[in-house]
This record gives sequence, C-alpha cells and structure tokens, in this order.
Amino acid sequence: MRKIKFLLGVMLAIPLCVSYVGAQAGKTQARRATPNQVTADKPEPASVHMDPEKIRAHVKFLASDLLEGRGTGQRGGDIAAEYIAAQFALHGLKPAGDKGTYFQDVPMVGVKTLGDTSFNFVSAERGTWTLKNLDDYVTSNESQKEQVDIDAPLVFVGYGINAPEYAWDDYKGADLKGKVALLFVNEPISDDPKFFKGKALTYYGRWTYKFEETARRGALATLIIHRKDLASYGWEVVRNSWGHEKSYLKLDGSPKLQAASWVHFEVAKKLVEAAGLDLDKLFEQAQSREFKPIELPVRLQARVVSQLRPFVSRNVLAALLGRDPILSEQAVLYTAHYDHLGIDPDKKDHNIYNGAVDNATGCGILLELARAWSQVMPPAPPRTILFAAVTAEEQGLLGSEYLGTHSPVPPGKISLDLNYDSLAPIGDPEEVEVSGAERTTFYPTVEVQAKTLGLAIRPDARPAAGHYYRSDHFSLARVGIPSFSIGEGLKFKGHDEAWGEAQERDYEEHRYHQPTDEYLTGMDFTGDAKMAMFGYELGVQAASQPKLIGWQPGDEFDAIRKRSQPPTRPAAQNKKPSRKPHKF
Repeated sequence: MRKIKFLLGVMLAIPLCVSYVGAQAGKTQARRATPNQVTADKPEPASVHMDPEKIRAHVKFLASDLLEGRGTGQRGGDIAAEYIAAQFALHGLKPAGDKGTYFQDVPMVGVKTLGDTSFNFVSAERGTWTLKNLDDYVTSNESQKEQVDIDAPLVFVGYGINAPEYAWDDYKGADLKGKVALLFVNEPISDDPKFFKGKALTYYGRWTYKFEETARRGALATLIIHRKDLASYGWEVVRNSWGHEKSYLKLDGSPKLQAASWVHFEVAKKLVEAAGLDLDKLFEQAQSREFKPIELPVRLQARVVSQLRPFVSRNVLAALLGRDPILSEQAVLYTAHYDHLGIDPDKKDHNIYNGAVDNATGCGILLELARAWSQVMPPAPPRTILFAAVTAEEQGLLGSEYLGTHSPVPPGKISLDLNYDSLAPIGDPEEVEVSGAERTTFYPTVEVQAKTLGLAIRPDARPAAGHYYRSDHFSLARVGIPSFSIGEGLKFKGHDEAWGEAQERDYEEHRYHQPTDEYLTGMDFTGDAKMAMFGYELGVQAASQPKLIGWQPGDEFDAIRKRSQPPTRPAAQNKKPSRKPHKF
C-alpha cells in the first residue's frame, strides 16, 4: 500500500512541480548562446545567465511540507529524488545512474533506537546511575543488531586521536577491546598552523573519525563528550540529529560500534566525579602529548534495542558528455545533497524539518547549473560534466561516500568536485568562501574567476567548526578528487560584515536542523545565482584545462590522488585514440 501511495504521489507531484517551476521562473528566461558567442574551447561567460527565480522555485518545492522533510529512505526523500531526476531529463542530460537510469541505488539500513534502550553507569562509590535518553545521551548501534547488552569498563582516551604526522597518540598502546571509550569531540587546542592546522579543525576532530578509530581498536561503545564550544553546535542539534532513525550503509566488514554515543557535558562531569576526577583537569591533561589513557572505576551497563529497516536510497546522477575523444572520459563533478531530517512524530505542532537552506538551496543551484550547462553552445565542453544530487548527507555523508567508491567515472579521472551546501538566500554577496580550494593546484584559477565576478575570497569564517569535513565534498576528497564547497562569505551588498555575522548566528541558533528552516517569501536568491555563476565559470575552466587538477604536494589527499591516477601511456599510443563508450 505504501508503494502504491508513493507512486500516486509521484505521478501527481512531478507534473505539478515541473509546471510550477516553469511558471514561477518564466519571467526571467535564460539566453541561449549562438555559435559566434563561444570560442573553440569553451563558452563565453556572457552566454550563460543564472536565474535566481528558477532557484527560488526549486527551493520552494523541495522545502514544502509535501516533501515531509526529505528524510532518507522516506517518502518525501524519494519524491525529491524523482523531482530532481525529472529536471535532469527536462534539460536533456544523459542518465548516469544504474542500468541506464538517473538513479544510483545506495543499499542502507535504518537503525532506530527504541525506548527499551537503557544506559547505566555503575561505580563502587555512587552505585547505579541511570541516564535519560535524549536529555543525557544519544546512541545508535552501528553494528546493525536488534539488541546488544554491554557491561564494560570506561577508558578516558583524551581526544581519541592517533596522528603520527603530528607526533600525537592518545592511546599509548592501551587495549580498548571489549571496553568503552570516553573522549572529547574536537582536537588539541593550537594556534600553530603546523600542528593540527592551528585553529582550523582537521578530520581528527570530527565525531565520525572518533567512532571509526575507536571501533578499529576494538571498543564496544564510544561516548563523545559534547561541549558547545568544541562541537560548534548545541546539544539540541545532537538531539535532533540522533534522536530518530539513523541510516548506515550496508555492512561491508569494517569494524563498527555497538553503541556510538554522545553524552551531555554535565553528565560527563558527574561521571568522572564518580571516579574521583575533575573533567576540566582531564581536559587540560588531554592537551599534552604526554597524556595517557585513564581507566575509570566506572562501568557502562547498557542495553541497546534497535528497530532495523533495510532499504535502498538513491543518488541522482546525470551527465553532459564531453566532446573531446580522449578528455570526455574524464569529468568535472557538481554535487549537492537533497536529504534532510524528515518528520519528528514526537513533536507537537510543526514537526517537519523542511530544510530550506539546508539543503534545498544547494539542490536549486545544482539544477540551475544543469539547466545552464544543457543550453551551452556548442553542446559540450571537452570533458564530461557530471551532476550528482546525493542522499544521506545528514546521516554522515553516506550518499557521497557511496558515490566516491561507485562513481560512473573513476575518481582518478574526475578533475574536480564543486559542492553546494546551505547557501543562505539573504542578498547579494561580495565575498565567496572556498575553503579547501587553496589546497589544490586549481586555486590560481579560483582567484582569477572570483576577481572577475567582483568577489573577494574570504578565509573560512569559522575554521574551528571544521566545515571542510562536514559536507559531501569531503567524501570525494577522501578518494583523491580535488574537492571543495562554494559558499557566501559574510559581506553582502548594502550591509557590513557584522550584519552577515548576525545572520549566520541567527540561522545556526534558531533554524539549523530545526523545523524552522522553512522557505520564506522574502528570501533573496540573488546570491545563490551568483554562486551558481561562479561555479559554472570554474567548471568551464576545469573542463577545458589540458591536465587534470591535483592536490598541492604533501596535502593529506595528495597520495591517494596519485594512486588513483591512470598510468601514463607512451606518446606513440596516443596518436590515434579510439573513443571508448561511457559506462552511462
């Protein structure tokens, strides 16, 4: 019955939304290029126009209540995927998914932590202390089992980081097998750019790394201590993100935790006090290379009961094939995630996480880029242009992770990924943020194109938040592809920097990962269109360069990029190239 209702919903929704987009954006028609408007290698900038009203129309639909928050593996998310595929088809782009479709199946398992789950700390001094789910802790069973029972000692491991390049090891040979790791989010405090990149967060500070590393070391469970200043977001964000069903990629044999958990800072303070220790002093100790793990005289006795739901979510992939017989086997990739947090059935009143800014805006830009590229004359640049609307970003970058290992174009042949995620429609930006672009050989081109559009490049406004490791471009970087996100800075036309800071703060405090992230009629998509134009110009350059883009020597992704590169053929073999068919 659910499948029938979904199909009926799609049949009704797609024609309506397609006609709606056309009606809403019809007042501002994009101009087509003519043959004399382009050079032999690439289209002229003047031949392309990005329409803010078309982006608005996409955002308005994707963030509507009809799509129910675009939850991963839920009806609204499926409708969003169908809508995006329909737009790709309307623009005449070639399907780049599985079996000649626009869809790439991503096998997943939904894990919902049930009310029978219990967390108890037990110590000789304090006895048994029962925690309250969502208020004191959140947890999810990564091992994808319906029930597990844990009775194991806690070991405080500082930040839980092993980083040989910084001569840092929080574990010092400690055995975590069968134990519970307790650790801080983030990484050692530093102003030295050569030590954990100073104030900028590296992947070692991300919660995903903490769970991966402790699982590799045999831990049954991990408790990340939340502190707002270290995480860069409040407990309500953790609660909203982890308080519902969590999605995971289908198990592939890699180690997983039975209880991947966060604990509230005040809970952690009481926990270590029960062990006769002070959490603030432990934090100070964790700043030193000399820190050694501390096994606490406290045990976690937990029962984690989960409801499992195997399902298949989908990435949506489309391509504009390149015209060069050799370079068309390579690609420039544009990405944006279409998922959000779905519906919270336990909330009263408005319970839909519409995700207007996060990330209907990125999808709107992706679709406008697809429209613009489809209208370029001549029909295609030398390299293929690949578009990917990915699923399950909010679940831990899962859709992009799967794309990175199952791309229709091998990572070693993708020259660049340009990602769009959460671009606030609040006016005309005078700055652009491209954090991570400076790590690639493409950065001089980025600087030139920004200047051409009158944009100043702003360094990451909040490097300590580690945004580079929190969006889908990171998944592509991990397989070697030079990747970064494009976003506005803080300075907007008619406003000073303080205004931009206030807008960003207001969004993070009152709308980020909350049902209040809704579409509003007063939104100004001028900036989203400008960011789309910037990405288009960068794509034109990347698609036309004679060589693939790389990472700067010594970058953390440089080695895997080099390993992913196809072997260089002798020049004699390149004289009469034969064009091989694409996988899509």
